[in-house]
Amino acid sequence: MSMILIAPSILSADFAALGAEVRAVDVAGADMIHVDVMDGHFVPNLTIGPMVVKALRKHSAKPFDVHLMIAPVDPLIPAFAEAGADIITVHPEAGPHLHRSLQLIRALGKKAGVSLNPGTPEGVVAPVLDLVDLILVMSVNPGFGGQSFIDSQLAKIAALRRMIDQSGRDIVLEVDGGVNTHTIGPAFAAGARAFVAGSAIFGDNSNYSERIADLRRAIAT
Repeated sequence: MSMILIAPSILSADFAALGAEVRAVDVAGADMIHVDVMDGHFVPNLTIGPMVVKALRKHSAKPFDVHLMIAPVDPLIPAFAEAGADIITVHPEAGPHLHRSLQLIRALGKKAGVSLNPGTPEGVVAPVLDLVDLILVMSVNPGFGGQSFIDSQLAKIAALRRMIDQSGRDIVLEVDGGVNTHTIGPAFAAGARAFVAGSAIFGDNSNYSERIADLRRAIAT
């Protein structure tokens, strides 16, 4: 995978043709496929479960970056691991023991991620940094696509970048929420290296290759 990772979020895809949508962004140059799982409880929306992840798995060999916005999260981690998730990301607030959740993900042979909501401080990940493969900064409040980037999260990204660099560990720093050609540059400058994009890629009559290329060009300029 390249240093800059683009992860199209299928939350913004055509749910009537998810398999085709996943294949299309794979061919268009996506580095990962971002799968948002919402339970209508931890966040105010309801999306998909393990069976959909399993059904989509055959449509792409790219890593499945599965973001679990569900609580309690631990009981469903094994099901998503079995369904074909490569990276499983959980929220500190989604269970009583973040360390145990990360241990479980790793015991299942998957990469472990922690997602921080806009109101969650970056220091939460410090005690579990040795178990983390990915840190996802939410630059919107989770639950819905199409929201605007919260600029205050740039400082959090920068703080996490310093934390990761000081650790010496190969941890992916990812940002999700309002990512487009206007916001991806500042997020990259702050230290993010993986970018979840939904409406900036998917949409009617979208040229997915062009939109992914536009995001990469926006970082370079």
